[in-house]
Parts: sequence; C-alpha cells; structure tokens
Amino acid sequence: MHLKLTFLFLLFGLGYLHAQTEQDTIPEVLVYKKIDTLSLHMRVFRPAGFNATNKYPAIVFFFGGGWISGNTGQFQKQALYLASRGMVAILADYRVQSRHHTTPFEAVMDGKSAIRYVRSHASGLGIDPDRIVAAGGSAGGHVAAATDLTKLDEPTENAAVSSRPNALVLFNPVFNNGPGEYGYDRVGNRYTEISPYHNIRKGAAPTLVMLGTKDKLVPVATAEAYKAKLTEAGSQGELILYPDQPHGFFNRGEWFTKTLRDTDVFLKSLGYIQGEPTL
Repeated sequence: MHLKLTFLFLLFGLGYLHAQTEQDTIPEVLVYKKIDTLSLHMRVFRPAGFNATNKYPAIVFFFGGGWISGNTGQFQKQALYLASRGMVAILADYRVQSRHHTTPFEAVMDGKSAIRYVRSHASGLGIDPDRIVAAGGSAGGHVAAATDLTKLDEPTENAAVSSRPNALVLFNPVFNNGPGEYGYDRVGNRYTEISPYHNIRKGAAPTLVMLGTKDKLVPVATAEAYKAKLTEAGSQGELILYPDQPHGFFNRGEWFTKTLRDTDVFLKSLGYIQGEPTL
C-alpha cells in the first residue's frame, strides 16, 4: 500500500520513490548575501548519509516569476529528488520587484552571488567546486543562464572566485531579452548586458533546455536559435520539446516527472550522478 501511494504521489508531482527520513528533508538555511539591511538566504538539502569530507555535485535552483515575484518553494520537490540522487541541492532566494522594488539586473547579480558563495564555501558545504549546476524556470531560468554568460557581477565581490556554473538545467527559460522577446520592456537598450542569448561564447556551460511547444512566452524558434548558437560556440546544448505544453508546465502532474527524469539523465551524462533515475 505504501509503495502504491508513493507512486500516485509521484504522478502528481508530490513525491518520489526514493525514501527519505524527516531529517533528510529539513534544509540548512544560510545567508549568502547582505545588501544594507537585507539578507538573502539559500536552503541547502543534503543527501542521506551526507559526509562533509566528501565532494558532492551541487545544483542551485532559481524560482520563476518574471523577476517580479516568486519564492524558493517552487523547486523544493526537484531539490529533494536530486538530493536523494546524491547531490547537494540548493534553493536560492534573490531580489524581485514585488518584495524589493528591484529590476532584472539585481536578480542576475544575486544569482551570480549565489553561485560564487557556493563555490567559495565548497569545502565547508561538502561540494565539488567544479561540479556546480545552475537551474531554474522561466525568469529563474534566465537568472541561471545569466550566471554563466553575463558579466553583471557585484563590484564588491571577490572576482577571483568564478560565479559561472559548470552546467545549466533550464525549464522554459527566458534567455533572449532582445527586441520582440520577453523582458525587453523591462531591460530596454541594456538587453545586450543581460540577455543570455546575446552573450553566448566559447566555453559556455553544457545546457539542457526543456520547453513546451505551446509556450506563449518563449517560442520554440527562440529555443532552437539558442541551441544553434551554443553549438556554433562549441558547447553542448540539448533541447527537449514537450508536445502541446504551455509555459510553466514542468511543475504539474506527469510533466513534473518527465522533466525531472530528463534532468536526471542529463546530469548522469555529465557524470554528476550515477545509476538509473529512481522515478
């Protein structure tokens, strides 16, 4: 009965077959950045049997919400699953308009600060600094991609520590902010500073893009152009299209399972996790 119920939860994106104890699902909460009186937090989920002397691959998730709203809970189920697969999974907060009266530029700077914090504290976190994945959905996918490709770093941070991830997992990401594309109305003529598409270059991180074919915010043609530009730059770019799915499909029902399984397969191909998916 227990396995049957767990399987049903999985189908609706509410659980997974890999059992965890209550202690495993309680994250450590860390402050990764302070701006005046504001403290930005990240929640860190570790694998069962975590040993701080080891070096685990890590994945840092950024929530969606148009750089306007959203919270770290969006990717908690994905984080719990990937922790069960042997990764340190992190949910990072960042500044958004509704809570902090900020722009997409501050969101990207916070994203880069989060990656830099994880890398600079890798030893204490039990993380391999050369196996850090940035992930996110929609505007969070934009933040993730921009941590790799843009140069919007906080000037007060230690530039000797790279803020670039080693791989990207992007769920219907906003990654072209040029004229006619999503976000141009927010960034205007500064789009070349913040648009991942316009900053793809040699050395871009291996990237998985997952997109619904009926996404009205991120057209399939935009994603195909992004993949082509990655290939031209000599980087690995994978694009998986999900038939008839709209924007934000990845957190619902069978699509939660399918996108998470495809994420698992991609990360295994990079050597970040081992064995077959457990969902």
